[in-house]
Amino acid sequence: MLTHLSAKLRERENAGLYRRRLMLEGPQMVHASIEGKHYLAFCSNDYLGLASHPALIEAACAGAQRYGVGSGASHLICGHSLAHHTLEEALAHFVGLPQALLFSTGYMANMAVITSLVGRGDAIFADRLNHASLNDAALLSKATFKRYPHLDLTRLERYLADSDASGKLVVTDAVFSMDGDIAPVVELLALCEQYGAWLLLDDAHGFGVLGKNGNGVTHAFDKFNVRSPHLVYMATLGKAAGVSGAFVAAQSDIIETLIQFARPYGYTTATPALLAHTLMTSLSLIKQEAWRREKLIKLITQLKASLHSLRWPLMPSMTPIQPLLVGGNDEAMHLSAALRDRGILVPAIRPPTVPEGKARLRISLSAAHREEDVEQLSETLHDLAKIISS
Repeated sequence: MLTHLSAKLRERENAGLYRRRLMLEGPQMVHASIEGKHYLAFCSNDYLGLASHPALIEAACAGAQRYGVGSGASHLICGHSLAHHTLEEALAHFVGLPQALLFSTGYMANMAVITSLVGRGDAIFADRLNHASLNDAALLSKATFKRYPHLDLTRLERYLADSDASGKLVVTDAVFSMDGDIAPVVELLALCEQYGAWLLLDDAHGFGVLGKNGNGVTHAFDKFNVRSPHLVYMATLGKAAGVSGAFVAAQSDIIETLIQFARPYGYTTATPALLAHTLMTSLSLIKQEAWRREKLIKLITQLKASLHSLRWPLMPSMTPIQPLLVGGNDEAMHLSAALRDRGILVPAIRPPTVPEGKARLRISLSAAHREEDVEQLSETLHDLAKIISS
């Protein structure tokens, strides 16, 4: 057995797919310390720079004083606190939906929604570039699972029209985590309403970033019916919100169904109430400090302009996820390693996370970055391009 595992690991390493963990020696910040060396980091999903915000640290301390550290039980036993309840109401109001339900992770939230709403005899239709949690949940549900080419609404409509499933569910990333592009949510919802399907939007990378007040992808487009009974909205709270966890927001009947039937909700210990208490402060900062989103837009524009002539192209994205398409696994790994040698952290993303031949550097921008930081990254990439091509 161990020999078999060792062979699998060697095969992965030989293919340039072996992954090693970084160990931060301090808080999540754009200037990170690892093994005694300081780095400029472009690899975190802390898009608004809130993970180490003093107000959140103070709120966490106050939450621990009031609620303790552990929640002690699942939400359905005695782990559900006033802090959880207050946050659920605030999140539902913030995204404009009747009710919200907290989960420990986005992975669990997606698993809960999909396995609770559909099963044998039903059908799931998924964008081919969806997050792994959506795919895993679809397989676990035992529903028919069909994947349509990335953003191909013509193919999706054909699948929906041809389906005679009793229940239909369309699932998609709102912002695609490795490409940074945004799903056409208005058109997707229209299709779901036309063909009697639910639409599950995974807005892990849009919540806090998109929309006038950071209230997500559903508020970033005109004519989107956020009150549609066909909509199920999921967002995570460990990225732009800077803390941990996730939530699902939808019509009350859907949320009640999750409470009663979702195994990832009923069979796990509730997240610590101190985190829910902290997230109330995070939500206030997201709403009140629009300058963070404005700064992100400026940094994205700066990065695009500065890398325009680089040999490796940036993929089309107007979100903080800015993928630099390199192509081969080895070249992407070498480029990432060369950046690290110069004190800059940008992860190389390889198959199976992305398709073969599409290895890339995933540049993640944060409101905590400065213009000088983006300039340093750009200059270093241009220098490395000269060295590699010579």
